[in-house]
Amino acid sequence: MKPLAYHRVMLKLSGEALMGDQGYGIDPKVVDTIAGEIREAFTLGAEIAVVIGGGNIFRGLAASASGMERASADYMGMLATVLNALALQNALERHGVLTRIQSAIEMRDLAEPYIRRRAIRHLEKKRVVIFAAGTGNPYFTTDTAAALRAMEIGAEVILKATKVDGVYDDDPMINPKAKRYEALTYLEVLQQGLRVMDATAISLCMDNNLPIIVFNLTQRGNILRVLKGERIGTMVRGKA
Repeated sequence: MKPLAYHRVMLKLSGEALMGDQGYGIDPKVVDTIAGEIREAFTLGAEIAVVIGGGNIFRGLAASASGMERASADYMGMLATVLNALALQNALERHGVLTRIQSAIEMRDLAEPYIRRRAIRHLEKKRVVIFAAGTGNPYFTTDTAAALRAMEIGAEVILKATKVDGVYDDDPMINPKAKRYEALTYLEVLQQGLRVMDATAISLCMDNNLPIIVFNLTQRGNILRVLKGERIGTMVRGKA
């Protein structure tokens, strides 16, 4: 069996990934499928941490644009990520995977408070760690939370799971002639305004030389393929 190319990874899931075709909320069948994909990678020995967005339930930036005070809107978005984390935890444990949720906003009846050394210890004990509530601060996205937590726990790569098979120069859902990039540098992403992760997250990864792989979550087995080092999706790093 091919050895893993990455042993400790940060998986970044959007909240929209959990809603399937519903248009809103959480689709238990979709969550169960994602949990099964994570379990396959986990059983090969990968140490996996997860950050989930909350856009399937509430998007703070959109609410702010409609007149809501930004900090309040962002805190509401953080709470939405906790709901998603609980859904993923439930699905993973039904697949026999031990998990821990750590929340940046304290809610002890539902999750542990975020403690870096404890999170690392959970990973070493072969538990999937799900980070909820972003960074705990308004004005920061879950992309930034994923980059920050990845560096704190010593992850080797961020796996950015999307609905398309990489980064394109245009929206491939609208423009069938859009070009897919196999590799990009952090600077190219920033200079071209490509929608990989937000600029703060990209800058954090660039400053710490943390690679990002953008891949299609909807194709079965892709998490495992990435962990084995197969070239799928788009790699973002210091040198393309």
